[in-house]
Amino acid sequence: MTSPDGRGDGRGGHDGQDSGAKVNRRLATHSRRLLALPSLPVSRSLPRACAPFMAFVQALRANGFAIAPEQATSFLAAVALVGPKSMEHIRQAGIATLAPPPERRGAFDALFRAIFFGDASLSAIGDDEDEETRIRDAGDKDERREIPLKQEKGGAIFSATEQLSVRSFATGGDAALHGFRRSLARALPVRRTFRHLKATSGGSIDLRRSMREIVRGDGDVPSPDFRRRQSVPRRLVLLIDVSGSMKQHTENYLRVAHAAVQATGTAEVFTIGTRLTRITRTLRIRDRDRASALAAAAVADWDGGTRIGPALLAFLSVPRFAALSRGASVILLSDGLERGDHLALETAMRRLSARAFRLSLASPLAGDARFRPETAALAAILPFLDDLVDGSSISALTDFILSLGRPAPRAEAIWGRKKHDRHR
Repeated sequence: MTSPDGRGDGRGGHDGQDSGAKVNRRLATHSRRLLALPSLPVSRSLPRACAPFMAFVQALRANGFAIAPEQATSFLAAVALVGPKSMEHIRQAGIATLAPPPERRGAFDALFRAIFFGDASLSAIGDDEDEETRIRDAGDKDERREIPLKQEKGGAIFSATEQLSVRSFATGGDAALHGFRRSLARALPVRRTFRHLKATSGGSIDLRRSMREIVRGDGDVPSPDFRRRQSVPRRLVLLIDVSGSMKQHTENYLRVAHAAVQATGTAEVFTIGTRLTRITRTLRIRDRDRASALAAAAVADWDGGTRIGPALLAFLSVPRFAALSRGASVILLSDGLERGDHLALETAMRRLSARAFRLSLASPLAGDARFRPETAALAAILPFLDDLVDGSSISALTDFILSLGRPAPRAEAIWGRKKHDRHR
């Protein structure tokens, strides 16, 4: 017999112990097999029993699944919590904690069978790896296998094909951003925290401090003390499109991003193309030329294809990245030219709009007086945008960022009015 907590009570047979022994022997066999695979390295600092589970997580990452470090930790904790008494328990723990997308559940199950049962070769799984958006934090050690970079002058314009290349940027010439850097911290929208500050007047009565003053004064009632809630600037999140169609603007966007990170400690910067890369840590270096060089080396998909929607969904799929957009001012620096079906872009913008305090699209195309958001992708995301503004120059972009603290009509109202005026 077996008690609810999974331990035998000493009565009956040894079915539970035999089953557990079989599972342990199977995991030990697979541990020896997986440790022999050169393509799936397992950390030597972990217990040997964790080898198959970490190899499964690394196999998922190598095949395009977005698995955050905290998800891998939760997977190990879930396996320890459930026992496990069967391989199905391990599979269900993986589904609950690693959260594979419904459309990729088949690939998830195939990798599970390949790792824990040896049913298929890992090299035969994930033939569409190039179609998945890879995620990288430039400040952390990249846990994925790196594809060798190839030197190219530029990528295909408005293409979904992943092309990897490196970039170099001009040095010097950041004097125009000094004023922007000085003014940004005061110009950002603010939010009220739950912390309170002492106020000389106004606000609410601070009962705790007032009562202490009464006790200290032996019952005398002094003038009451007041307090008010502290206000802090909202986070600024910049998502820079580095695809081939944005090649002539990415250098200016990187200069603005460096100035923003230097001006406020809460700014976050990501590049999106065929991959998602966080470059905030590299831009915290004060020397702009050195920071730009490190950012250029960290991003592998300069001037490549266009996958805005999948890259934004990858951003939202990582909990620590998605948390950065909650209550923040999020600016997408892109022309919005999504290739193929725009459903992923529409879904990502809807989710970002629900999380962010203000969601904006700065497009270099909006600098043309003839521009109208009439492509299928732009028309689909326009209802979710607070702003659709000119991003064709540094001055236009910095002026807009400095105006984020002021209220403005929504993008749909502005561009709907322009469309109406054009047809009059």
